[in-house]
Amino acid sequence: MARIDYFFSLLSPFTYLAGMRLEEIAARHGAEVAYRPFDILALSDRLGSPRPADRPQGRKDYRLQDLRRIAHRQGMKINLQPMFWPANPAPASYAVIAAGKAGGGDMGALVHSILRASWAEEKDIADDAVINDCLKAAGFDPSLSFTGLLSGAEAYAANLEEAHARGVFGSPFYITDADERFWGQDRLEDLDLLLAGKL
Repeated sequence: MARIDYFFSLLSPFTYLAGMRLEEIAARHGAEVAYRPFDILALSDRLGSPRPADRPQGRKDYRLQDLRRIAHRQGMKINLQPMFWPANPAPASYAVIAAGKAGGGDMGALVHSILRASWAEEKDIADDAVINDCLKAAGFDPSLSFTGLLSGAEAYAANLEEAHARGVFGSPFYITDADERFWGQDRLEDLDLLLAGKL
């Protein structure tokens, strides 16, 4: 069975705009997805890359235009300046990690619902009630947001180390078990082709 290590930040609008396409591709090819939320701001600092707020104005302007165009093409609602962004992504990331360990629910739906809460629903993804609602809607025990704090924090830190060691530099970032790397939601078609043996 093919495996895809999926490195992502719950702050990333481009990760939100990937929707559920990764899960559709994985299902089509019988691939396993390992969800690896990580601290993208800490990674940016390590790599010497400017954080979004510190980027040149021209790049900021382009990012907003690009997000608007992608959302329109995907038929997805997006708020380009969400009320609670950037929220602290750690609590929701811990919950994602705990859910992955617990099993029994839909991981893709959980991740996407948290991203949608931030980028389309004007919700604070650092709020326990928002996280609990997302867990419940995806078929997980809402108490995971509390019981998985310590192990989630440890895994979140480990994911950052692994991301850095494996050459991740943005979100979303997909790495196959053959170490083929794909950065960005606009590279999912290439990932699909690779898994189909056409690339």
